[in-house]
Amino acid sequence: MNILYDVVILTDSRYLNDSKTDNYKHNVYYEDRLVYHALEQLGLKTLRLAWDDMFFDWSTTKAVLFRSTWDYFDRFDEFSEWLERISSETLLLNSEKIIRWNIDKHYLLDLQEKGVHIAESHFIEKGAKVTLAQLHDILNWNETVLKPCVSGAARHTYKLSSENLDQHEQIFQELISSESMMLQPFQYNIVKKGEISMVLFNGTFSHAVLKKAKAGDFRVQDDFGGSIENYMPTEEEIAFAEASVIACPELPIYARVDIFEDNDGDIAMTELELIEPELWFRRHKKAALALAKGVKNRLS
Repeated sequence: MNILYDVVILTDSRYLNDSKTDNYKHNVYYEDRLVYHALEQLGLKTLRLAWDDMFFDWSTTKAVLFRSTWDYFDRFDEFSEWLERISSETLLLNSEKIIRWNIDKHYLLDLQEKGVHIAESHFIEKGAKVTLAQLHDILNWNETVLKPCVSGAARHTYKLSSENLDQHEQIFQELISSESMMLQPFQYNIVKKGEISMVLFNGTFSHAVLKKAKAGDFRVQDDFGGSIENYMPTEEEIAFAEASVIACPELPIYARVDIFEDNDGDIAMTELELIEPELWFRRHKKAALALAKGVKNRLS
C-alpha cells in the first residue's frame, strides 16, 4: 500500500465540521485547523479524520496525531481495541505506550515515586467493598472530590462532604462495581486562585493559561462555565512542569501539565495530559507551528 499522507489529525465525529452557532465546536475545529495549516506549511501532506472512520486505511499515513478524540473515555473498550490495531499500522503521536499509561490516573503514583508532587490522592480499586462514609472516616477527610481513574471533561466528578455522602452513595457503588475511582481532599486554592495549564513540546515549555471556575462551582473546565486567561508562569512553575514531563516513561511530543497551589501552599500536579489535551492554540497561534516542527522531526 502506498503512503498517501504524512500526518492524519485525529478528532471525533462531533467536531469534524465547523459551527457558526456553537462556540465550543468552533474552537475545536479552529484549533485543529491551525495545526493542519502548520503541518502543511512545513510540507507535510495532512488530513483530518474522526478516529473511528470506518473507511480510511490507516496504513496509508506515516503518522496520526491525537488532537480532539474527546469521546474515547465514553467508548473506552472500542477505543482501546482500535488503538492496539492502529499502532501496528502507523506511528502514533503520542505513542500507544504513553497513551495507555496516561489514560489511567494511576500514572500519578508513578510520577510521585519519581519525585513529582501530586495532589494528595486515594485510589479505590474496582470491586472494592467500601462506602463513602467509611472512606472519609478512614482518611479523616471532610470535603473531597471523587472522580473515575479513566475520565475526561469532569465525567462523574463530584464534590463531597459529610452533608451529601448519602446522596452520592448509590452512584459511587454503581461506578466502583465497574471501574476504579480516586478520592482527593478538596483543594481550596483551585477555587480561590485557579489552575495553571502548562503546555510543553518535546519537554520544553511553550505557553500557559490560567483556568478559573465560575462563581459557585469548583470545576475549572470551560464546559462548565470556567474562564481562561493567558498566564506567565514563574521559573519554579516552568521547572516543575518540565521535570514532570521528564519523569514520563518516554518523552511525549506534546504534554499539558496542570498545576495548582495545594492546601499546604506547595506547587502540585492535578493531571498530566498526554492523549488529546486542549492546548489553546487559538490563544498562542505560533505554538501550532512548534508542534508541527516536532512532528516533522519525529517523522524524519
